[in-house]
Amino acid sequence: MTLVLAWSNVRANRTSLAATFVAVLLAVTLVGGSGLVVAGAGTRDELNGVMGLLVLSAVVSGFVSVFVVAGMLSLHVLRQRRTWALLRSVGMTPRQVRRLITAEALVVGVLASAAGCALAVPYAALMSALMRMTGLAPGGIPVGITAVPFVLASVVGVAVTLPAARVAARKAVRVGPLEVLRESAAQRRLLPWPRAVIGVVALAGGGVLLWLIPGLQPKNAAPTALGATMALCVGASALGPVALRMLGLLLGAVAARLDPGAGMLAGSSVVTQPRRAMSAASPVMLTVALACTFLFAVATSDAAAGVTRTGEAAWAAPVLVGSAVVYTVISVLNATAMTMDERADEIRLLRTVGIGPSQLVRMVCWETLIVTTAGTLLGTGIAAASLTALGTALTGEPWFAYSLPQYAGLVAVCAVSGLAGGLVSTRGARRGALLAGSPG
Repeated sequence: MTLVLAWSNVRANRTSLAATFVAVLLAVTLVGGSGLVVAGAGTRDELNGVMGLLVLSAVVSGFVSVFVVAGMLSLHVLRQRRTWALLRSVGMTPRQVRRLITAEALVVGVLASAAGCALAVPYAALMSALMRMTGLAPGGIPVGITAVPFVLASVVGVAVTLPAARVAARKAVRVGPLEVLRESAAQRRLLPWPRAVIGVVALAGGGVLLWLIPGLQPKNAAPTALGATMALCVGASALGPVALRMLGLLLGAVAARLDPGAGMLAGSSVVTQPRRAMSAASPVMLTVALACTFLFAVATSDAAAGVTRTGEAAWAAPVLVGSAVVYTVISVLNATAMTMDERADEIRLLRTVGIGPSQLVRMVCWETLIVTTAGTLLGTGIAAASLTALGTALTGEPWFAYSLPQYAGLVAVCAVSGLAGGLVSTRGARRGALLAGSPG
């Protein structure tokens, strides 16, 4: 009965769950395709040096998928909070709500995993071709069909979906039956204590790794730096609403100074709902932190060893990190679109009280820029800390190599993705009918 109801809910909420489906689909595709490439590289001794980079790329993809899927499911629960409240009001127990949400996530996860496994083969072939073109694997990497990568990818798809569903379900059962009558947009609790504990522990773990890196051998320093970045990302994501409220006050004041009406509304929205804003800022933070750590760790290692990559070889690291960046960029687009779409009634209310379409467009743009800037600052700080520790391990000095064009390109892509998602998702609310009972 639960599975039947879950399937009906999935069909009825295709738009709301589409972002989760895409997130799981891409995660399975990246992990499965990377697994096929790793398996192919393992058959040739001359590619042993590539194996470490391939494994790190697959680990980064799997790590990002956990955050993205959890964020998408949380946004789905946020959008459906009144539905859960109605179900509670007609007698559904918290346990039944949890089972229903878990079943929905399982349906989406299984379907997306099947599609992702099918796409893993062409993705592996594409990665092999790109690595041959860039000179990372001059002779190419044979892509054979083996069962282990598909099994691993399917397990990853379900493994990242079910824990995220359990977290989302806990949020849903906290929605009381009277929530359907609630109209306030204010955040009732900024940081639940389990989230605070996870954030503090993750930050402490990341800090310990940063402290250890300068004393490690060069071959172990880069993977440890990436691990430190991951741990700090977990902590920053968990504690992010607190940081985002402070950054929202600062950046919102700047926006309000530049555009008094729209900028003030945008800053107020971020400060009022920092957890919702953090759902859109987290993918930006992950993109900047992980991509910068991966790319600039290679550049720092090359600089410390006196190696200069030119021509096709210079594209090796960007190719390996590119898939994870594309994944997180799509996540920025999805997250921004979902958070803005959830605010359709709020935007119609602003129109009802006399705010014009152009001012609403500017408000959406300012809010997206505030969130993107906040995510960029958090990600940049995390990457800088890890890279500085890595540079100290390699050269004895708190220094690291970086590429300003690559960094600016990452930030620009995230900003454009967020703006596109926000403007497209709010187009109907900005141009459609006003709230019922309003004049005009």
